Amino acid sequence: MTRVRIGIVCPYSFDIPGGVQFHVRDLAEILRSRGHTVSVLAPADEGTELPDYVVSAGRAVPVSYNGSVARLNFGLMTNAKVTAWLDRGHFDLVHIHEPITPSIGALALWAADCPIVATFHTSNLRSRAMQVSYPFLRSSMEKILGRIAVSEDARRTLTTHFGGDAVVIPNGVYVDRFASTLPRPQWQGQPGRPTIAFLGRMGEPRKGMPVLAAALPAVLAQVPGLRLLVAGPGDADEVRAAMTPEVAAATEFLGAVDDAAKAALLRSVDVYIAPNTGGESFGIILIEAMSAGAAVLASDIPAFVRVLDGGTVGATFVNEDPDDLARQLVRLLRDDTERARLAAAGRARADLFDWSVVADAITLVYETVCEGAAAARAMPGHGVLGRLRRGGRSLP
Repeated sequence: MTRVRIGIVCPYSFDIPGGVQFHVRDLAEILRSRGHTVSVLAPADEGTELPDYVVSAGRAVPVSYNGSVARLNFGLMTNAKVTAWLDRGHFDLVHIHEPITPSIGALALWAADCPIVATFHTSNLRSRAMQVSYPFLRSSMEKILGRIAVSEDARRTLTTHFGGDAVVIPNGVYVDRFASTLPRPQWQGQPGRPTIAFLGRMGEPRKGMPVLAAALPAVLAQVPGLRLLVAGPGDADEVRAAMTPEVAAATEFLGAVDDAAKAALLRSVDVYIAPNTGGESFGIILIEAMSAGAAVLASDIPAFVRVLDGGTVGATFVNEDPDDLARQLVRLLRDDTERARLAAAGRARADLFDWSVVADAITLVYETVCEGAAAARAMPGHGVLGRLRRGGRSLP
């Protein structure tokens, strides 16, 4: 693809860690490394340290959305910032993430007059908000020339509420960054004292910390030396207070960690636990853990089962069932051979999600959209979605 000017819009605030934010950041960086000019527009609180390619759309406000709390930015002043960013950018293409979320993505979709690609991350087949918003968004959605969904669940959410279709291209991971990181001795398991990890917003129920905490008394009864390492934002005292005394004593709260510490943690532990209860369209943390060589144990929600290739590269337990989580975790902790097999299989599968692969697929969408837009200008009525579906490729 020839070098082009690309504008990327992230609806969620860059001062709060999240999967969409990380995806946008990594995509921008690999596109820049390939010679493209990239500018990212995202909400951010004043004083937030931002990469030089990120432009702040102003402070965001917390809004309950899809079982979580998202920090979004909307309004007349924000619209003026979005329009000014588009005018300054002279973009050949704008890539909007979550264009139907009531944030700057929707504003950019309304205002942009260049070719538009959109990525859909949300998985929610029964979204009342999407159903209500469809009549207002239909005309704007028609401006999108290339649709990407990060998973089959996200694609089904899009097609159920808005029709049309999308190319499935998953989130990317810099696999080598995790694979080459050195473990930290203080986080590594020892004979009789294995370590497991949980990463995420610990106070958010759908991330599954209550399920994990409820499972651990039974695990500790059989593996009394077990240590749980918890990394991520949230009130550790509040989470600890909801645990039994023996579980609290076995738990170490690490707080929010940077990328290097996250990679080292995943390289160090015996098992990574993903007890999420729902609302996940993909599961980037599973790919990160697999890249680091950790054996993965995850709830059997559809998005996770797909990432784990039907459970062949990671173990699963019945969603929201602490007893089954305990059984599966004890089984893995007692079976060194099975843990090693899962770790090796997961590491091999992670290569399919490396950014080198994912960026190629996204660039192909860009090429198709830009070529289609040029053809449309020369021949009004020319549609590109059919060619996009033929030329694109769905990744695992």
